[in-house]
Amino acid sequence: MSTRKMKLGLSMRYLGYHIAAWRHPDVPADGAIRFDHFLNVAKKAEAEKIDMLFFADGVGVREPDIPKGALARSMKNAELEPLTLLAALGACTSRIGLVATASTTYNEPFHIARKFASIDHISGGRAGWNVVTSWSTQEARNFSRDEHLGYDERYERAEEFVDVVNKLWESWEDDAFVRDKASGIFYDERKLHAPHHKGKHFQVEGPLNSARTPQGRPLIVQAGIAEAGRELGARAADVVYNMMLDFDSARAYYDDMKSRLAKHGRQPDELLVMPGVTPYVGRTRQEAQEKYEQLQELIDPLAGLSAIYSTVGDLSAYDIDGPVPDIGGQALRGIAADNIAAAQRENLTIRQLYKKMTAANSGRSLVGTAEDIVDDMEHWFRNGAADGFNICPPILPGGMDDLAAFILPELRRRGLFRTEYEAATLRGNLGLRPLSYPS
Repeated sequence: MSTRKMKLGLSMRYLGYHIAAWRHPDVPADGAIRFDHFLNVAKKAEAEKIDMLFFADGVGVREPDIPKGALARSMKNAELEPLTLLAALGACTSRIGLVATASTTYNEPFHIARKFASIDHISGGRAGWNVVTSWSTQEARNFSRDEHLGYDERYERAEEFVDVVNKLWESWEDDAFVRDKASGIFYDERKLHAPHHKGKHFQVEGPLNSARTPQGRPLIVQAGIAEAGRELGARAADVVYNMMLDFDSARAYYDDMKSRLAKHGRQPDELLVMPGVTPYVGRTRQEAQEKYEQLQELIDPLAGLSAIYSTVGDLSAYDIDGPVPDIGGQALRGIAADNIAAAQRENLTIRQLYKKMTAANSGRSLVGTAEDIVDDMEHWFRNGAADGFNICPPILPGGMDDLAAFILPELRRRGLFRTEYEAATLRGNLGLRPLSYPS
């Protein structure tokens, strides 16, 4: 029997992945701007030996006020900046990984390299950078632009951005800093390698004013579904997330990502694929369904229509109880195609679609007992669709409590998840091979 274990991340953005999480009676409505809220959940996750915490992010209020009045009903407009939060959590935890999003469109490589290197040092080797290109006009208008960069240009910039960050992280060999008080030599000049990068989008001299980090470099995480995103992930990422809604699509994605690695000189085990899933779990199926329905009843229709705008389009002019049209032009192409195809396959109305999508922030949700949910996870894990999962709880902290009470004991009963951390670094706990300095 295989001894391979699932890898599990806990996504902690906002107050949970259900659109109405903030309205749940057990959720602190102001928790997204309270450090104690995040620290509470982080400590619970670390006690349960979760691999990593994951913070998605956007550099602006991206929710559109479509239909009018929707934005005032959304919790997605006040939150903590994630790198600041990771640094604070890194000082208050000891083993759990710390991953956050930072945009390649609205940052500079030197900033990102330095900040994540610092978090890796602060945490003792637990930092990870989730690479995104950003996608919304709202973000563009916060950075002196009227419109967002075009799709192809965003990914071209991202490719070069990641290369520059990696060069900066490799500015110093592992033992470059000798700090010899007797000789007066602080670093060995032979072990300094400044990037001297000159490209289409960036000119970066370097070196990075940080020593090589405990992991060699922070992890790189990526979540692209379209072609350019997949290629970037295969070339540069250690972990890729996806929001696939069914097993066949997830397995096809898994096979595709693993098959792309060879041309980049990489092995299949050098990239972990971790789909997102939002579990609603109870002692019985009825209890789980009641938890699900309690949150569904809290969805405001304006908020529901707004929540699907970026991934399906503006459907406010259509009959809410009619079929889901494909109107084209969506900002998130890969996610849009999956969601529209699923809606048409299942004959969902617009109302049914927004209820389904907002139950898991456009991702996949499971409702049932621990056995039901772990059956599904195990099927994906053992049959080539996942190396693990990014758990996206519907509410926090309750979703983490349910994970600890129901799902993790069942995973451990089946020998699918650890009882203790295996290493001190995120790379080590994920089972990724150690990084040596490039020769």
